[in-house]
Amino acid sequence: MRIAPKIAAMAAALFAVTSAHATRPGDTILIASDSTAASYAPDRYPQTGWGQMLACGLQPDVRVINHAMGGRSTRSFLAEGRWDRLLADMLPGDTVLIQFGHNDQARGKPERWAPAQTDYRNNLMRFIWDVRTAGGIPVLVTPVARRNFGADGKAVADYPAWSGVMRDLAAGLHVPLIDLEARSRVWLDRAGPEASKALYLHYRAQDGIAAFPKGIDDNTHFSELGARQVANLVAEGLSTLDLPVSRKVLAQRPDLTLTTPLGSTRCR
Repeated sequence: MRIAPKIAAMAAALFAVTSAHATRPGDTILIASDSTAASYAPDRYPQTGWGQMLACGLQPDVRVINHAMGGRSTRSFLAEGRWDRLLADMLPGDTVLIQFGHNDQARGKPERWAPAQTDYRNNLMRFIWDVRTAGGIPVLVTPVARRNFGADGKAVADYPAWSGVMRDLAAGLHVPLIDLEARSRVWLDRAGPEASKALYLHYRAQDGIAAFPKGIDDNTHFSELGARQVANLVAEGLSTLDLPVSRKVLAQRPDLTLTTPLGSTRCR
């Protein structure tokens, strides 16, 4: 008889803590994407995805559930059941950011390959339909730019067919769009070919980076600094949309506008 009250008290305390930290329906952002947005373990630092940093630009009552995973396209994200798991986490009113394209164009990898005008378009339409049917808000996000500069010194769009399909669907189906490709190309142009190396994974063996002991030259994936700044581009785009969660984007985002890395992926 003495144990029961203790158990009841513990249960009540647990419920109170859980309730106090619960996020209301509509205050959650879910991310469906690839390695550019994925979250990485500390032993992979400084590799960081923009989805890992997005919460630093949002009010503290907004929860970000990042389902992004390296190497995934619309095809493999569906085939592996990742999309179904994302839907299971979604509540009515929640926002789903959908960014694919990098791996959909991998013609030599049939498990990823999703031609822009057919499979990719159809997969995106399914994503949009599923989210809307479940009462959520889909937001299309064009694929973020790689560090690739043309002969004119301007950042190149490496996935124009896939980005074009996203823009067409956004217009035709009245889906909110963050044109991250366009925003990130302007961002890269502003940095320039040399300074932009600090935004991606460019390290020498002598830099002593534990995750990359032999060094690395990677123009697709982001450093901590690059991920923070791309997350800022996404937050900025989200703030311009007329969505309930748009009002949750911080007007000032110092954690996402750093010019010197903190040495971690935390929000200050």
